[in-house]
Amino acid sequence: MSDFGTESNLCSETYKQGSAGEGTLKKRLGIIATCVVGGSLVALYAVTGPFVAPALRKVCLPFVPATRTQIENVLTVLKTRSGSMVDIGSGDGRIVIAAAKRGFKAVGFELNPWLVWYSRYKAWREGVHHSTSFYISDLWKVSFSEYSNVVIFGVPQMMEQLEVKLQTELQSSAKVVACRFPFPTWTPDDVAGEGIDTVWVYNAKTFKPHIGNDKDSERQEMP
Repeated sequence: MSDFGTESNLCSETYKQGSAGEGTLKKRLGIIATCVVGGSLVALYAVTGPFVAPALRKVCLPFVPATRTQIENVLTVLKTRSGSMVDIGSGDGRIVIAAAKRGFKAVGFELNPWLVWYSRYKAWREGVHHSTSFYISDLWKVSFSEYSNVVIFGVPQMMEQLEVKLQTELQSSAKVVACRFPFPTWTPDDVAGEGIDTVWVYNAKTFKPHIGNDKDSERQEMP
């Protein structure tokens, strides 16, 4: 065989090996890319899943952090109050933590576990973990009967249903503070702030008038 033929065979073998190597490299890169994309999707679902899940139940309650002005407005309308306070949809815990610093025994209910874990850490860092509690729970599965102060950052689609729930569960001495959106049929006893920082205050004895009327009727019927 001539030198030319030998060189041709060598070049051919080298080309085949190079092509095989490139194919293996592309295959590996493809596997890596698939793993990265898959992992990203899993992480995205883990973070956003709790936000989407409520929509599959009743009403989606998105996380929108409260502004400093909103927090101050809430604390202002509750300045003469004390005892227990619950934040429905507590998000990153800023309302609960601020209330605890003002002397409330504050509790937050939040469906997103990531936000609950962060809230617990933040409360510990702020030194109020002994007077705060955060729970991973759907608000429709929780009874609020034990709380004397209720704060809610709701959305219009849920407020009517929440009216019924709170009217049924709360004691007549309770006070409800609605932020961003008012309740559709209740008449507020007080309003503070303006724009997106507006808060509406409702006394349970106002939206539960039948309690007082029933008691008055019982007294009148007694000999």
